Amino acid sequence: MKKVAIIGAGITGLSAAYYLENADIDILEQSDRPGGKVKTYQRDGYTIELGPESYIARKTIMTELATAIGLGDDIVKNETGQSYVYANNKLYPIPGGSIMGIPTEIGPFLETKLLSPVGKVRAGLDYFIKPKPMTTDVSVGAFFRKRLGNEALENLIEPLLSGIYGADIDKLSLKSTFPNFKEQEEAYGSLIKGMRAQKKIAPKVKAEAKKVGQFRQFKNGLQSFIDRLAEVVTDQGAHIQYNSTVSAIRKVAEGYEVTVNGKPALYDHVIVTVPHTVFSSWFEDTPLRYFKHMETTSVATVVMAFDESQVNNEENGTGFVIARNSDTVITACTWTSKKWAHSTPEGKVLLRAYVGRPGDTVVKDNDDESLIKLARQDLDKMMDIKGEPDFAIVTRLMNSMPQYEVGHIDRVRHIQRYMAEHYPGLILTGASFEAVGLPDCISQAKAAAEQLNH
Repeated sequence: MKKVAIIGAGITGLSAAYYLENADIDILEQSDRPGGKVKTYQRDGYTIELGPESYIARKTIMTELATAIGLGDDIVKNETGQSYVYANNKLYPIPGGSIMGIPTEIGPFLETKLLSPVGKVRAGLDYFIKPKPMTTDVSVGAFFRKRLGNEALENLIEPLLSGIYGADIDKLSLKSTFPNFKEQEEAYGSLIKGMRAQKKIAPKVKAEAKKVGQFRQFKNGLQSFIDRLAEVVTDQGAHIQYNSTVSAIRKVAEGYEVTVNGKPALYDHVIVTVPHTVFSSWFEDTPLRYFKHMETTSVATVVMAFDESQVNNEENGTGFVIARNSDTVITACTWTSKKWAHSTPEGKVLLRAYVGRPGDTVVKDNDDESLIKLARQDLDKMMDIKGEPDFAIVTRLMNSMPQYEVGHIDRVRHIQRYMAEHYPGLILTGASFEAVGLPDCISQAKAAAEQLNH
């Protein structure tokens, strides 16, 4: 039986252990708990996510895995409602029919006050700008500016897309994040035409998603999924070793020597799932130097709980994102108690603000009390809130958002080929490579496990 070290007990590491076959597995985790960024806090009837908030339903692998480990009945769907953009010091509803901010219906787009008449005309030019084949990677910002213009990009698309990656949209790689937009544009001669065609292909699916909500959660939070997955892989025979710090990996004749808490341990195969900020110091190979320079963004969430009587919020929505030209510290806010019925006891309101943009140091420069104060000052511009919260929780995720800058996926493919040739049986994977969402991490984990299963 092959002996495998999985470095990191986050969602990628635990999922890799689940999908591995015929292996003696050690999961080496530096901290004293599984889950990595995933962390749920429960008290007094609240279920509060301190890390990722949910996962997207159309990426079905996470639902399939949850069902396989016995949590299918615990899955909850978000309450649906309007999403908003805060721009020009005001909340505007995201126009109906838009996909990631890209208009697919004329009526709502013409009615929205988010764009000026000139901005709308410029976006409409997308119908007439002939696509050029993409020979090299470009930034998401450059692509959308060309297709829809500056105003549509900055007021509508950038707040939605950059929120996913915590990235500067003018550096964010199109090929690494949304290559489908370019494919649709080339196939249909226009981005809007392409997205409209996509919508027509699966109208029933879209309508159903709108009715039930496109995000998924668990009634006891995402941590309950992690805890159950850790339990299942342990029952399958994997050994999770907490407080185990890996400081080096060395290729030897028999496989790989992994230094754990200063002591060497021998393995046939290794799957590395920790962030590039951790593993980059273990390799001096030229192709892997990319990870030593790969940028990250530090972000924080500020969760505040109030009595219902303190918050006047009549909008039937799930929250809002913020245009980057706004004078705010926060980048978005989820009206958690409206979005997730299971999160909040009756008569209470839960708000979750996001702080931290690429290049700023606000998360690093401020203590928890200051971050709460700054977030509250911003929320007061957008909502009518009286008095102090019952409690507030700040969670910092330092250097947690890997920046997929232009050229990223090509470098990743080169590194993967290099690893396969020079380090057979050692796989680097996880959020630093391909997509940061929870289902994406599971997909990468499954692919890594299947490589070793064959």
